[in-house]
Amino acid sequence: MRGQKLFIRPIESADREAIIHFLHEQSGAPEVPACGLLGKLLGRLVAVVTMEITADAIQIDNIVVDRELRRKRIGRVMLDEVEQIAAKMDRGRLIAGEAAGAQEFFSRVGFEREGARWIRQVRSQGAQQRATR
Repeated sequence: MRGQKLFIRPIESADREAIIHFLHEQSGAPEVPACGLLGKLLGRLVAVVTMEITADAIQIDNIVVDRELRRKRIGRVMLDEVEQIAAKMDRGRLIAGEAAGAQEFFSRVGFEREGARWIRQVRSQGAQQRATR
């Protein structure tokens, strides 16, 4: 993935078939999310984040990265994009449920355990802009 740019955008209705195929291949759960992001690398679908926007947070229901591309920072980049959206929408937290096998991942990307959930505080939009300079 080095030198290649991950293209991230909101899921659209035209993506339905591609997402069903991707999710079935990667996780066995081919349900198309109502709200989420997809990530493409060289035109190929490689990641999907399913999310729900609440009054004070963005709830991450699922994150799926192509098995062949895991541990290449794709999941981290997808969550950073969700965090940017949360900051723009004045949501203070990202919340993820208890996903099987994902505890190590959530811990590595800055989430902290709070009961059965994983929570990551959203940095303000100004702080994010300064960090990217």
